[in-house]
Amino acid sequence: MDARTVIIRPVVSEKSYALIGEGKYTFRVADRAHKTQIAHAIEEIFGVKVAGVRTSKVRSKPKRRGLHQGRSRAWKKAIVQLAPGDRIELFEGAETA
Repeated sequence: MDARTVIIRPVVSEKSYALIGEGKYTFRVADRAHKTQIAHAIEEIFGVKVAGVRTSKVRSKPKRRGLHQGRSRAWKKAIVQLAPGDRIELFEGAETA
């Protein structure tokens, strides 16, 4: 798989921003991607060294809109631990001088 197809987008939430202080970054990844592919994709895209990857499946939830019922999509989440000293600037935003 190509690195850009493995990593779909970053997960932006309060919990994911709390993990940034520990050097952990959260991404939505392809359902069929495994930990080794995720680690190589992060290293290729952002130019950092990955220390570890944890993955989990996020289950779909039942949703309603009026009389219509359905479910949200299930997806795969990866929490990537970077080597000490490495950072991904995408999450940090622009720093003030």
